[in-house]
This record gives sequence, structure tokens and C-alpha cells, in this order.
Amino acid sequence: MLGTRSVMDSPFSTTSYTSELIEDQQGRTAADTLINDSSVRLTTGSNGFDDTFQIRGFDVSSADVGLNGLYGLISSNRAQAQYIERIDLLRGPGAFINGIAPSGSIGGAINIVTKRAGDLPLTRLTPMFMSDGNLGIHADVARRYGANNEWGVRFNGLYRDGEASVEDSNLRSGLAALGLDYRGERLRWSVDGIFQRDDTKNFRPQMTLSDAIPFIPSPPDSRSNWYPGTRLRQQDSTLATRVEYDLADWVTAYAAFGYRDGWNEQTFPDSRIGGDGADQFGNFRVTNAYYDSYSETFTGTVGTNFRFNTLGVGHTLNVGYSGLRQEAGNAYVASTTGFASSIYDPSPLPAITAPRTDPRRASLTEFSSFAVADTLSFLGDRVLLTGGVRFQNVAVNSYNTATGARTSRYDADATTPLFGLVVKPWQNVSLYANYAEGLTRGQIVPNGYRNTGGVLAPYKSEQYEAGVRVDWGRVTTTASVFQIARPNAVRTADDELAYDGEQRNRGLELSAFGEVLPGLRALASATFLKPELTNPANAAERGNDAQGVPDRTFSGALDWDVPGVPGFAVNSRLIYTSGAYLTTANTLRFDGWTRLDFGARYRTELGNKPVTLRANLENAFGEDYWLTTGNFVTVGSPRTILVSASFDF
Repeated sequence: MLGTRSVMDSPFSTTSYTSELIEDQQGRTAADTLINDSSVRLTTGSNGFDDTFQIRGFDVSSADVGLNGLYGLISSNRAQAQYIERIDLLRGPGAFINGIAPSGSIGGAINIVTKRAGDLPLTRLTPMFMSDGNLGIHADVARRYGANNEWGVRFNGLYRDGEASVEDSNLRSGLAALGLDYRGERLRWSVDGIFQRDDTKNFRPQMTLSDAIPFIPSPPDSRSNWYPGTRLRQQDSTLATRVEYDLADWVTAYAAFGYRDGWNEQTFPDSRIGGDGADQFGNFRVTNAYYDSYSETFTGTVGTNFRFNTLGVGHTLNVGYSGLRQEAGNAYVASTTGFASSIYDPSPLPAITAPRTDPRRASLTEFSSFAVADTLSFLGDRVLLTGGVRFQNVAVNSYNTATGARTSRYDADATTPLFGLVVKPWQNVSLYANYAEGLTRGQIVPNGYRNTGGVLAPYKSEQYEAGVRVDWGRVTTTASVFQIARPNAVRTADDELAYDGEQRNRGLELSAFGEVLPGLRALASATFLKPELTNPANAAERGNDAQGVPDRTFSGALDWDVPGVPGFAVNSRLIYTSGAYLTTANTLRFDGWTRLDFGARYRTELGNKPVTLRANLENAFGEDYWLTTGNFVTVGSPRTILVSASFDF
């Protein structure tokens, strides 16, 4: 809604990560790059069921990652890195700017920008290795055609297979991504087709810890598998297109549409004992199930952007409509028996004797919104004032997957405002502030609750933020304070998921990026957070921290061109996360953890053709640690070696 602008001119907190950084750190998915930001943390480990994020202390589902500005088109499990040109991170609610996210995320918005053909021809082949025995190959081919290079074609293909970061596992991935584009004098058009399929044996386990344990068990070895015998197959097909046309020098019309079809087939072990989960010694009773699902999404946006002046005041006015329709279904078939097991000495999964069934419709979600936003510029763009309003409607139907009957429906709408201000007292200093509201779809209750399959009511979220940015020439620094509030979801005494009071996150973010010295590049950020519960039903918990939210996080990365050795560079990354509470009672706290990564690359030529060799070591000291969103836990990724060689032909 607010267009493309310099970070110094934005009233919001944003960061963009380029494909060059992704390649040099050898990120496999978008998640491997986003942890460079201290306000972003993963709550799932690599090679697990999916990539789930926490941004500014609120969970953000992988299903809520956008593709070229549209929600619902990325795989609901993870976004492969090979087709990504840029990752845009917006901290805080993005409902006004991007529309409502399918799963209702409010902590932030992630947008994937796909690769396009550059002006120079590209044919690149990259064989790769990941410990403990996963081999792969990536092909990247791009060409431009026409008298003025107006037509572009880019293809990215990936195949990898072998044991990854979980003992006795096998990760097989296939990706084909084709991007076409046209760039004329007034017309710009693009289309993306993406096919992604993963087949994982023994994926990274997740489980629930009991709320009543007297202490938290030590994390097991990060390569261990508490559920030997799991299987996960997932497939996504996406087709998306976008067009822009300059009706005049000051008017641009745009439209974008997309479709995605995706499905998952998996074994779904359950670690709960009467709803409690594993005990303090890591003991649990395991049951087993088939949990298969599908989703089908249609999404789109249309609008017009106007740029004009009135009485010496500049205007950038955008009027737009966006909509999304998503049908989702599942099938859950559980075993009738359970076995005693342990995270340190797991038992085989129980047999499922009932026949596997096809997924049937569980929900139908429809979003629509109309928005108007205008950015006014004064005093030679030294003052930028943004105001806007969005009318949003959320309709969700829930269905009984056995009978097909509709079990519940809600239809809610709201008109939400946006205000943003940027003041530049000096050319290199930018002061900014914003206020944003958004209507969010209520959460669909996952498995593990008595009201599984139900949908919580929609709600409004709001954010206040203020900050200062300074461009020092080689380095840019940012400091910001913010507050985000939304209803808090908890497990009730009746074993149901329900709202209870409000979670109000107040925080301070500090960041810096740039070339500190010639040849030495740096990224650094720190986040200090107070995830406070306000007005909970249990008065004793008022003022406590929300469960599973760390109060201090830090990310830092260095990249150094080694003097005297042309083409050789080394890099390192440090990720720190403080402890978080197991429950809202705040009696037990997980330990904090620190992860160190190291890497090196060498750019040279073989037969006058460019070659880049890369080697990275993640979690170099092999620390075992819990990743958590409260009593739902998994372990972080183990020490991992990554090696690749890129050959340009």
C-alpha cells in the first residue's frame, strides 16, 4: 500500500535481506536468513514439520509469509531459498499494508520477492553437501530477450536427498521455479510458477511438556528422534502474476492474482498423558495417528497509485482492494493403543490399525478489504505524513470433517486506521512514529485441545511505535520502541483453547548494518522485550510474562574480505536468546542459549569461468537447547556442515 521507498523515509521498522547474503550464509529456507534479526526467532528446528517464527514476541506461521505482496501462495511448511531474490521483513502488524494474513499473525510480516533475469546471461550449477550425508544440486539459468532486453526468463531447480540433521532421517526435496517478466516503457508484467515437493523420513520431533512438572527436563541430543518411524510428504503448486501500467507519468494502475494448491501426508505422534504431556524426566506416553491435510488458495489485489502536488504539498495516494479465499481440510486417524516412551530412550510408534482416509473440508476462510492511504511530503521531503484507513471483512466457516456439516460461522468487519510520521531534521537523521490497527482472524484450534477444529473469534490488534535512524555514511543505525497488544490464548481447565485477558508486548530494538571498515561488513541487532499479561482471569498472573517469549535476544554477523588473498572471505554469526517461561504462572523458566556459526568462501576462475567455493559450520560448538512457544517444545538444530561449489558457464 505504501509503495517502495528508502528505509530513511519509512514510518515503519523494516529490513531487507538479499540473495547474496542468503547464498553466502548457505540458507536452505527463508528461516535460515531471518534469524539474522534479533526480533525474529524460530520456534521449530530445521527439517521439522514447518518453519514457524516469533516476531516481536508473537507467533508468525509459515503460512503467513507473502509472495510478491500476496498472502497464501507460499508453501504452508517452508519457503525454499533457491528462488528468493530478496526477503522483506516488516516488524509489527502488517494488516493495513499487506491485508489480513491467513493465520492471523500480528508480530510482523514477511514477504518473499522472487528472482528475475538480470541484464547479463546466467547459467550456474551448484552441487552441495549437508551433514550427515545429504547431497544436492541447484541449477540457476536466466536470459533476457528482445531489442531492449524487455523479456526475461529465469529458472531455478533443486534436488537434494540423504540424511540431514536428525538421526536415521532422510530428506528428499525437489523444486522447480520459473519466473517470466516483461519491462516496457509503461507496462511491467511478471508471472511465477513454483512447484515444491518434500519427502522426509523421521522429521524433527515436537512435543508438549506437562504444565505441572517441578522442573524442566534437560534437552536431549539435537540429532535424536523421539518418534522413530515418522513420515512427512508435502507438495505445493503455485501460479502467480502481477502487472503494472503507467496510465500517465503520475498514475500507475496495478493488479496481482495468485493460486496455490498444497497437501501434506504425515504420521502425527502425540506425547500427551491425559492432556498433560511429558514429565520432568522426559517420560511420556506416545500414541500415533495419520494427520493429512490440504489447502487451496485464491488471492489477489487491484489498485491505483497517484503522485501529484497541491499547493506545494506532495502526495502519494494509493487506493486498493485485496481479497483471499482459502479452503482447508484434514483427516485424523489415531491409533487405539499407546506405549510408554522417553525423549532419551524412545519407543517405536504404535501401529495404526484403522484405514487411512482422504482429507475433507474443515474450514473456508474469506478475507476482503478496501484501503486508501496518502503520504504527504512537506519542506522538500523533510516531513512525510502518512494517513490511511482500511475496511476489512473476515468470514470463516468451520465444518465437521466426518459429516460435512457446517459447525460454526462468524462474519466480522472493522474499519482500522493507520498513521505514520517521518521527520528529517538533518539529511542523515530520520525520526519516525506510527500507529496501526488491524482486524485478525481468530485462530483455528489445533490438535491437542478438546475444541480441536473450532475457530476463535476475530479480534483487533494495535501497535504504537517510535524510533530514530541515522545514516552515518558507511553504517546505518536504528533505535525504536514499540507496544503491540492482542488477546491472549491459553489452555483452560476444560482442556480448551480460549482467550484470557490480553498480551501486551513492549520493547526496545537496536540495530546497525553496513561496512564498518573497508572490506568488513556487519549486521547487528538487539531486542529487549516485556511480554506482559494484562487482565488475566487468574489475578495472581497479572503482570506476568507470556509463556514462551524471551525477554532478550541478540543477533550479530560479520563478513570480512581477508587482506592479501583476493576472492577469499570469512564470516561468522552469533545468535543469543534468553530464557522464556514454561507457563503464564512464571514458575519455571527455560535456559537461554547461544549459537555460533562460522563460514568461508573463495571466488576464483577455472578456465576463465567464475567459481565460488563455500563452507559453513552452523552451531559450531554443538549446543543442545530447547526451542519453545511455552509448553510446546522441540530442540534446536545440531552442529551442521554445509559445503557448496557454484560454477558459472
